[in-house]
Amino acid sequence: MSKEELEQFRAILKGQLAELLGHGEETVAEMLDEKALFADPADRALFESNRNFTLRIRDRERKLITKVKEALERIDEGTFGICESCEEEIPFKRLEARPVTTLCVECKTKAEDEEKKLKS
Repeated sequence: MSKEELEQFRAILKGQLAELLGHGEETVAEMLDEKALFADPADRALFESNRNFTLRIRDRERKLITKVKEALERIDEGTFGICESCEEEIPFKRLEARPVTTLCVECKTKAEDEEKKLKS
């Protein structure tokens, strides 16, 4: 992979990271500002449900933040775009679609198949 392509991915990943961190900060600020009093229990239940949904989304984003940081580290280490399983180069199109990926399509498919077998 060329240096220009790596820098392109670095910029994409840094943009994702900034956006994800911003979401977390917004959520914390909103929760600190919430002083909602509800006379109707249904309104309170809806409020709590929405807040729980938001927290689940933020937890998924927290996990993605870790993956983005790891991808940035792989760029720095020179291992970005190399499959962790077969050590072949991950196709550029796959990296464009999912820059945090660590597996090529074939290895990811095998891993998913093995996971399905374990669940059966």
